Amino acid sequence: MAKAEFSGPLEKIGCNCWRIPKSFRAGMRVDGHIFASDKLMETIRKDQAPEQVANVAMLPGIQKASLAMPDIHWGYGFCIGGVCATDPEEGGVISPGGVGYDINCGVRLVKTNLYLDDVKPHIRELVKALFYSIPSGAGRAGKYKFDTTETRRLMGEGPRFVLGRGLGVPQDLEHTESNGLIPDGDPHQVSDHAVKRGTEQCGTLGSGNHFLEVQVVDAVLDADVAKVFGLELNQVCVMIHSGSRGLGYQVCDDALSVFRNCPEKYKFELPDRQLACAPVGSPEGRKYIAAMRAAANYGFCNRQLLMHQTREVFASVFGQSWQDLGMDLLYDVAHNIAKLEEHDVDGIRKKVWVHRKGATRAFPAGHPDVPEQFRAVGQPVIIPGDMGRASWVLVGSAGSMEKSFGSTCHGAGRAMSRTAAKLDGAGRKIDKELEHRGVIAMASSRSGLAEEQPKAYKNVDDVVDTVHDADLSRKVARMRPIGVIKG
Repeated sequence: MAKAEFSGPLEKIGCNCWRIPKSFRAGMRVDGHIFASDKLMETIRKDQAPEQVANVAMLPGIQKASLAMPDIHWGYGFCIGGVCATDPEEGGVISPGGVGYDINCGVRLVKTNLYLDDVKPHIRELVKALFYSIPSGAGRAGKYKFDTTETRRLMGEGPRFVLGRGLGVPQDLEHTESNGLIPDGDPHQVSDHAVKRGTEQCGTLGSGNHFLEVQVVDAVLDADVAKVFGLELNQVCVMIHSGSRGLGYQVCDDALSVFRNCPEKYKFELPDRQLACAPVGSPEGRKYIAAMRAAANYGFCNRQLLMHQTREVFASVFGQSWQDLGMDLLYDVAHNIAKLEEHDVDGIRKKVWVHRKGATRAFPAGHPDVPEQFRAVGQPVIIPGDMGRASWVLVGSAGSMEKSFGSTCHGAGRAMSRTAAKLDGAGRKIDKELEHRGVIAMASSRSGLAEEQPKAYKNVDDVVDTVHDADLSRKVARMRPIGVIKG
C-alpha cells in the first residue's frame, strides 16, 4: 500500500464532499469528488488513493466526476471505494480495475427470530459448527461440486439454478440485487481455466476480508424503516461476505492481459497501466462485459449456497427448521460490479456504465429496481465493519442519485495494509482479544486474524456518519458481532 501523502489540492465543496479540480493535472476530463468527514480526510490525505481518483478522471467518456467513498484506500487502478460512470455514446470505456479482481464481492444479511438471550448460551457451539461446516480459507473446495457444464449454468442462470436443487426459496431471489441475475452474462466468454477454478468453490467463503458473522442489533436509528426491513433491538442476524472466488479473479486477470494493448489500439492515453480499459462497444469491451456479468452471477450463487449452509447449521444447533427460525434473507448487495444504468447527467437522461469498486448501490424510495416490499422506503444497504466493533444497515437516499450515481460506501475501509496488520499482530492472540470484547472468532490461520484485526480498519461508525450526513444513504440499524468465522 502506498504511503506517500497526496500532494494535490482537496477543496471542501459541501457537506462531507471534497474536490480535486480537473485543473490539477493535464488530461483530467472531470473533477474528482471524495466523500469524507474532516476527521476521515486527515487520514485520506496521507495516502495516495486520491491520486487514483484523479487518474480515473482521465478515462474516456467519464461523466460528472470521478468519485470516492469515505472507505477509500489504495487499490488496483481504481481506489477501493471508487465510483465512476462512462457514457458509451461519448467513447466511454469499461475498466476491469473499476470492478476489481473479486467480481461481485458482496454481502447479504440473513434475519432470524432469535434474540441475544436465545443465542448467547450457544454462541461458542454455533461458531464452531459454522466454522467446521462452511469451507473457508484460500483455495478451499466446498461440498457442492459442479462439472464444467453445470458451472457455466451457474453463470448463465444465477441462483435460480441452485434453487432448482432445493437450495433456497424464490423469496431469496426477490431480495437479491438484480434478482440474482445480471442479464446478458455469457458463460462461453469465460475461459476454461476460469471455469475450472469455479467448479469446486461455489459455497465457500474464501480468505482475506471475507467472513461470516453472527450479529445482534444493538441500536435502531429509524424505527419506521427498520419495521419494513423486519429488524428490531437485540435480534440476531447473520452477515455473509464473499464473492466469485477464483473464477472471478481469473475473469479479471484474463481481461487485463488483453486490455493492456487497447489504449494504443484505440488511440487514448492512460496515466496508469492498471487502468487498462477498452471502449464499451469494442470486441474486447463486449467480451469482458459478458464474462464479468457471468462471473457476477456465480458470485450470487456462491452467497446463496453459503446462506443455505448457514441455515442448515442453525437448524442443527437450535433443533428447528430454518423456516421456523425465521431465517429470511433481508437483502444481498454487490460491491464490485459495473452495470448499465439510467442516470441524469447535467439534466439529460443517459444510459451509463456505473463502475462500483468497493462501493454499494443505494437506490432511494420509489426506484423501480428496489424490491416492491421495500420500494416505499428505499433499498436496504448493508455495510460491514470490522469484527470487533460494528456493522450497519442503511437505506438508499435520494441524494445518492444526485451526487454519486446511486452509490454509497461498502464497508469501513482499511486503515493498515495487510502486511502492517500482520506485523502489528505478531505474538498477539487476536482471538483472545476479541473474546474479551464479547466476540467468539475462529479462522483458518492466526495470520488471517491478524490481517483482519479491528485496528486494521477505520471505525465504520465514522464512515457511516459521513454518508448519512452527505445524504447518500441513511442510518437504520447498527449491529455488533458476537461470533465470527474467517478464512
